[in-house]
Amino acid sequence: VQLQASGGGLVQAGGSLRLSCAASGRTFSSYVMGWFRQAPGKEREFVAAAIRWKSGSTYYADSVKGRFTISRDNAKNTVYLQMNSLKPEDTAVYYCAARMGTVVTLNKFWKYWGQGTQVTVSS
Repeated sequence: VQLQASGGGLVQAGGSLRLSCAASGRTFSSYVMGWFRQAPGKEREFVAAAIRWKSGSTYYADSVKGRFTISRDNAKNTVYLQMNSLKPEDTAVYYCAARMGTVVTLNKFWKYWGQGTQVTVSS
């Protein structure tokens, strides 16, 4: 699976951005899709993940619950991260990732990674 993330940018606090991650491969729906982020000097951390579109199996880090929404379009092989009410502490490089199996929050257990897209939230 090859992943291509896009949609990052500069936004003021309280604003919104939507990230997209396009995946190659015909078995996209079989993968767990996730988003991680890494701020300067910090570890890469889990943000959100989605197993299947219709089942509504989505998972979020506590820090983004109620503000971020992950969704996936299996027909387009794309996963999205809608980010609302952005805060300066959301500033990071955001990565999409894919793995088989279940959702795990440790980044070392995710096999496929996109190149990252920068999100900067100004105060």
